[in-house]
Amino acid sequence: MSSISTFVGKVKLLLLSSVAALSIAAVPGVSMADTVANSVIGAAGYDLTTFFSSEKPSKGTGHHVATVDGVDYLFTSDANKKAFEANPQKYLPAFGGYCAYGASIGKKFVADPDVYDIVDGKLYFNLDTKIRGIWSKDIAGNIHKAEDNWKTIAKKKPSEL
Repeated sequence: MSSISTFVGKVKLLLLSSVAALSIAAVPGVSMADTVANSVIGAAGYDLTTFFSSEKPSKGTGHHVATVDGVDYLFTSDANKKAFEANPQKYLPAFGGYCAYGASIGKKFVADPDVYDIVDGKLYFNLDTKIRGIWSKDIAGNIHKAEDNWKTIAKKKPSEL
């Protein structure tokens, strides 16, 4: 008899846990999406304005944050944040910050902001120095291919490519 009551107790606990989880999900303003999955820091936390104004790019801080398209960007100062907010397209990296060479071959590789180039005023990241070397052999051609590919891969997840 005790094994049946233990089983019934476990079923009740499972049902109560399920109801509680569903209740939280049904509360307006509370969703599972409002968690870590939406905590996206762009450019690995680098202050994008420093790629254009400093000898070496610097990491931003949580004290100066601007959000563009759901991505948070960190800055070293309020002045840099304001410069970015005045013209984000000037500072945002090409191809959503993914590897420029990867985009040229129809892929989305997570890029390393320490491996970058500025070409015609646009910021391009690459996966690593080896890939950057391949990309650098035909920068203009690779940018053209990446721009063409980006039209079809921009909204796809990297795992779908």
